[in-house]
Amino acid sequence: MPNTTPSQHLYIGLMSGTSLDGVDGAIATFDPAPGVPVRTLATAYLPFPPDLRAELLALQSPGENEIHRESLVANALAGFYADCVTKLLDTAALPSSAITAVAVHGQTIRHRPELGYTRQTGNPALLAESTGIDVIADFRSRDIAAGGQGAPLVPAFHQAAFGSDEEIRVVANIGGIGNISILRRDANVIGFDTGPGNVLMDAWIARHQDKAYDSDGAWARSGKILPELLNSLCAEPYLAMPPPKSTGRDLFNAEWLMSRLTRFNSANTADVQATLAAFTATTLADAIHHHAPRATAVYVCGGGAYNSHLMQQIADALRTKGSMASVESTSRLGVSPNHVEALAFAWLAHRFTNRLPGNLAAVTGAKGPRILGALYPAA
Repeated sequence: MPNTTPSQHLYIGLMSGTSLDGVDGAIATFDPAPGVPVRTLATAYLPFPPDLRAELLALQSPGENEIHRESLVANALAGFYADCVTKLLDTAALPSSAITAVAVHGQTIRHRPELGYTRQTGNPALLAESTGIDVIADFRSRDIAAGGQGAPLVPAFHQAAFGSDEEIRVVANIGGIGNISILRRDANVIGFDTGPGNVLMDAWIARHQDKAYDSDGAWARSGKILPELLNSLCAEPYLAMPPPKSTGRDLFNAEWLMSRLTRFNSANTADVQATLAAFTATTLADAIHHHAPRATAVYVCGGGAYNSHLMQQIADALRTKGSMASVESTSRLGVSPNHVEALAFAWLAHRFTNRLPGNLAAVTGAKGPRILGALYPAA
């Protein structure tokens, strides 16, 4: 049984991201300890069944009878999240009573901060009922109500977990969308969504090879970069916008990609995949070059950290801009790339429980720090 004490408060974080691959979960404690801002007790991953993933993907775009379909998916997700909680508790050999709260991000199906809303589907009330544990959800809307983007929210956690007094670090999360946190020695954090992460590469390989993702970038590695196509992709106006900014599948989706491929209908499909990998790497490198030119290390989390071709592309793109920053996964800092976001939302639950702000106004553009989340008590 884990070495815990009654004074420790344990939190579960659940995260299902833009890649729509499944749910990552973690149990962690954030009670202060010298040099140990976070201690992980257990982790779990549950892949989405194909039918659930397909319906979540369909809900990314406007369609018929959306309210009914979303409500059914929210219920299914709650059951799925509850299964992940059970797996975590079994792994840690803990009763549900040992957990202070479960933080659940929910599945983003719309993100339109410029219109004043974001939508993460799920049924936190059903999750609280199913697990017998307090649930904290809806982390983004309070920041949007305060004039912010509601995203990214992870930079505050990145600073708490990975900040350094000795060097400027960049934490790059590459899920469906890419985002960076620039961790400075003075704790003046910058963070924003850089553009696509895996979302376009996943869409392209699904279209042509019926695969969910390009394992280790093997298909992209087999092709060659098409400079004219890369320049066309990089002309997207969002990329030139100054932060605060955030994005998602509302912009970077299969339709966006196909509209930019009309002049490249005869292109080799592997070459397009190679160019999409270069696009993700280039947008990340450009953001780092413009906002953190003196960074000495880039630590990558999310699924992209397991794509050695993409990691090399990022390193190469940084070198062309004169950066000598190392590019490694967050495993170097003691946290598996797959666990960072689940831990981040567990940390946000810890902040909510202690009535502490969870956002960074300089990152999201909100009017100021805000306590994020809504509580669904177990009883």
